[in-house]
Amino acid sequence: MPQVNSPERVGGWTRFVTARPRLALLAALVITTLAVFAGSGVADRMGSGGWESPNAESTYTTKALEREFPASQPNLLLLLDSGGVSVDDPAVAAEAARLTERLAGEKDITGVGSYWQSKAPALRAEDGREALIAARIEGDDKAVGKVLDRIAPTYRGAHGPVEVSVGGPVAVRHEMQTIIQDDLLRAEMIALPVTLVLLVMVFGSAIAALLPLGVGIVAILGTNAVLRGITEFTDVSVFAQNLTTALGLGLAIDYALFIVRRFREELAAGAEVRAAVGATLRTAGRTVLFSALTVAVSLAAMLVFPQYFLRSFAYAGIAVVLLAAAAALILLPAALMLLGPRVNALDLRRLLRRGRAEPSAATESGKGWGRFAALVMRRAPLFAVVTSVGLVLLGLPFLGVKFGTADDRQLPASAESRVVQQHIRDGFPGSPGGGLEVLAEGAATPAQYAEYRSRIAALPDALRVDGPFVEGSSAYFSVLPKGESVGERSQVLVKDLRAEPAPFDTSVTGSAAVLVDSKTAIADRLPWAVGIIAVVTLLLVFLLTGSVLIPLQAVVLNALSLTAMFGAVVWVFQDGHLSGLLSFTSTGDIETTLPVLMFCVAFGLSMDYGVFLLSRIKEEYDRTGDHERSVTFGLRHTGGLITAAAVILAVVMVAIGTSRVTSTKMLGLGIALAVLMDAMVVRSLLVPSVMKLMGRATWWAPAPLRAFHRRFGLSEGEPAQLAAEEIPEPADERDKVTSGA
Repeated sequence: MPQVNSPERVGGWTRFVTARPRLALLAALVITTLAVFAGSGVADRMGSGGWESPNAESTYTTKALEREFPASQPNLLLLLDSGGVSVDDPAVAAEAARLTERLAGEKDITGVGSYWQSKAPALRAEDGREALIAARIEGDDKAVGKVLDRIAPTYRGAHGPVEVSVGGPVAVRHEMQTIIQDDLLRAEMIALPVTLVLLVMVFGSAIAALLPLGVGIVAILGTNAVLRGITEFTDVSVFAQNLTTALGLGLAIDYALFIVRRFREELAAGAEVRAAVGATLRTAGRTVLFSALTVAVSLAAMLVFPQYFLRSFAYAGIAVVLLAAAAALILLPAALMLLGPRVNALDLRRLLRRGRAEPSAATESGKGWGRFAALVMRRAPLFAVVTSVGLVLLGLPFLGVKFGTADDRQLPASAESRVVQQHIRDGFPGSPGGGLEVLAEGAATPAQYAEYRSRIAALPDALRVDGPFVEGSSAYFSVLPKGESVGERSQVLVKDLRAEPAPFDTSVTGSAAVLVDSKTAIADRLPWAVGIIAVVTLLLVFLLTGSVLIPLQAVVLNALSLTAMFGAVVWVFQDGHLSGLLSFTSTGDIETTLPVLMFCVAFGLSMDYGVFLLSRIKEEYDRTGDHERSVTFGLRHTGGLITAAAVILAVVMVAIGTSRVTSTKMLGLGIALAVLMDAMVVRSLLVPSVMKLMGRATWWAPAPLRAFHRRFGLSEGEPAQLAAEEIPEPADERDKVTSGA
């Protein structure tokens, strides 16, 4: 098999992407325009759920109850506030009866019931001034949202002696979806101008600064079209749009920064435009390809999980990464061919130079980073130990993580559906929304139902049992747990209920049951996801470097770079520190799927920067065979670039983190922190210090793997000192070599 970087392959690729640059850009414009139309309205087709495992017992039970006992699973609540009089006042009762009858006559509404019909204490506030009408809207998220949009304005507001507010799970999800769409638009309005300013500061040239934004816009619009197509076949979470915007801008900027920076270096070195494009594709282009593959693999690992919330991020992430890489490797070289030296036009930094000499290419490559790398390697043991210990300490709060489920408190305090749920939580008896339902299937006698009811009522964590409510050969019991609705005692009660023998088939659902099943599903699939990420990352980094130790180092250090993010998530969002400053309500736990999502995204982005750095180190090592000089060279040529890319991506993620929905806020701010820690601490301090300590043994690989890499791997040339690949030198000899570099 020929080398990937053989002159024929490189030359052919260069000719392909630069032969007709105007035609390539025109085709991209046409395709992007079509993507705008194809992706329009994608948010309206997305769902706001997906945290449940579709094959879990709780999911089966919920669907069975919806089918057999729709009144047991209300998803729409009308909160009636009677003002200063009792809800039992005749005028209030008459108006409530009228509203109940009207709601029961609405299309797609079933299981309508109210306090005034049943006199159930759970439907009446303890102060007697509020009560509930409950109903169920049938259909999936999209159908339910349309029904809610149709009926909510009719019932919301003043009706005679009562004031009506609309709440319930469907209202929470629908309002969450609307807020996310509004917040995403605002985040884009914040991120785009700030990103453009930062790009101008990095490049100087306004022309060069516009190129990464163009790549990002193509990736985002293309991904929206892909997601629109996917919604025809499966559910997609509306949260995935946030990742589309963040990664579309962030990775496009990363890739374009790397390619444009290398192109400008080649031009400054005297290369012709076509030769500069060819050299850029052979070096930076290869790195972008490998980076895209590593990020895509990290995101693809979420496909192993059954929850469509996580799978949605895989759909969006894979699409946006591949589209960003394709735009950077096809459209960007075409644009550079047309621009040539004009890529440096409109240098806005000239206004600040006041006649000073133009900075040289050497200056732009970062002499300061070279001196910094030398300092780090001179004190390598100190930097390695202090940095590692510091990262571990920052991650310690994660040891106290508690997992929960998302609820209305994800929304801002002023959201109507949250206000309704908060009134129910504070003013109604029991633990609304926290009850468990036990479905009993199979013929049974009243005595058998009564005997089973007495046994589950005697369970240590059961506060009250209502039922059985019988319909044909099925029945269900409503069990109110002691303590919090999804707390430890409620989760223990779920397991006890499932273990309790019965003369009929039983299954359990409810908030705590959904949480138990979600945790089980994630725990079962997590080793597969981590294994996929680790194995593919090890293989890709080996193909890039030809070393056995560098891939292991990359995986370990990348994982270490995420500790600060996970520690901060618990300290801030679970424990509630900074909740006032960041405007969210802490629920005392973390939604179960979010740490998995954040791990996959942040690990992929960390590998993105790792590949950038390692590719330049490897390129110089192939050329000189000098290990320490190669590390210094790599940091000198990518330190500023990686830092700039990380800051820009962090700006995008912080803009996403301004969302009023807590999960989105956590995702944006957490990944922004992870990106900054990786670029400014791990890549700048830990990687060079560890590589210094490992010495030339860094590049070791056994003979069979060296042969494999020579045949299938990627390199810019053969190392000058092949012996360094074959066997590491003794420590004292290694020190002599590195000290003389």
